[in-house]
Amino acid sequence: MWENPNPKYLKMELFDVYPLMDITPVAAHGCYITDQDGVEYLDLYGGHAVISIGHSHPHYIRRISDQLERIGFYSNSVINPLQRELAHKLGEMSGLEDYQLFLCNSGAEANENALKLASFATGKGRVIAFSKAFHGRTSAAVGVTDNENIRAAINQGQQVTFLPMNDASLVEKELAAGEVCAVIIEGIQGIGGVHVPDVAFMQDLEKLCHRYNCKLVLDEIQSGYGRSGRFFAFQEANIKPDIITTAKGMANGFPIGGVLISPDIQPRHGMLGATFGGNYLACAAGLAVLEVIEDENLIENACKTGAYLDDELGKISGIKDVRGRGLMIGLEFEDDVKSLRTRLLKEKHIFTGVSSTNIIRLLPPLSLQRGQADVFLEAFAGLLAP
Repeated sequence: MWENPNPKYLKMELFDVYPLMDITPVAAHGCYITDQDGVEYLDLYGGHAVISIGHSHPHYIRRISDQLERIGFYSNSVINPLQRELAHKLGEMSGLEDYQLFLCNSGAEANENALKLASFATGKGRVIAFSKAFHGRTSAAVGVTDNENIRAAINQGQQVTFLPMNDASLVEKELAAGEVCAVIIEGIQGIGGVHVPDVAFMQDLEKLCHRYNCKLVLDEIQSGYGRSGRFFAFQEANIKPDIITTAKGMANGFPIGGVLISPDIQPRHGMLGATFGGNYLACAAGLAVLEVIEDENLIENACKTGAYLDDELGKISGIKDVRGRGLMIGLEFEDDVKSLRTRLLKEKHIFTGVSSTNIIRLLPPLSLQRGQADVFLEAFAGLLAP
């Protein structure tokens, strides 16, 4: 048996893969986070678009607490009525009642299963993805992510063709060449810089996928669940994808992912599986989110508050471009934004996100109010003033 030679001095440390902000949150409520020194921060990052209904919402806490007192987990070998309740509520609120739902644990896992389904359904194996795409860090998901730095040698075997977004002629050329099982695209690119696909391009993708027996996969992991001002961002184009993936805002921080599957794709036992997917607590958290979104009209609020932010940000000099929809906004600058983002955090006590080196991302809770937006706008304009 192995013995620690220096038990007083040797201890396990974390695998250091995250660049960390020098902040230690200890409490959160609504759109605010409080650190260990009692400093309160306005949260316009939402834990990377995860906090959809606001931190520590009382209905959310009550839903999970009540469920935990009854049963927290059992495997998917038994009937869990909460899964069907969540599917019905999600179908009703998204307007996709005829779809089927598979529950998993994360966005990467959702995309992994979506691509597998597309391959099962078509018998083909190549995928078309787009420049600057980000779809996750598991095997197939990282294969369709346009970032060589996070793709290991074991992931290089994927048959993936990356194309520029908004050029349907190039997509058709690749589809005509054959063996494409899926075209995967984000409803709004997140990590790629908050780029919104053209409506006409999305409509062309739907037609082309039908024409060439290929499945259109809409990655709504960051842009879904009301963030864009619609339930799913792709609904702006009035299309119906074959497969839709969701995760981040789905349960307000509780790990969950979902794959919405069109009725023409038929399931069979053993086709997909997940040990923790759709567990009792995840479903309770997911139902709480949908109930709060509905009761508090948070999709309408995201649309209105997002439009207000977009208009006001357009009046501030020093920003190269403002883009996005709803409460998914990208602010592009000519130069690196690291110091600007640090000053927002340290001097103004405002959390924001980032894409590459020159884009600030705003991904606040959908409950963000106009007055809170004004706090950010005043602070931001002040920092950019000459």
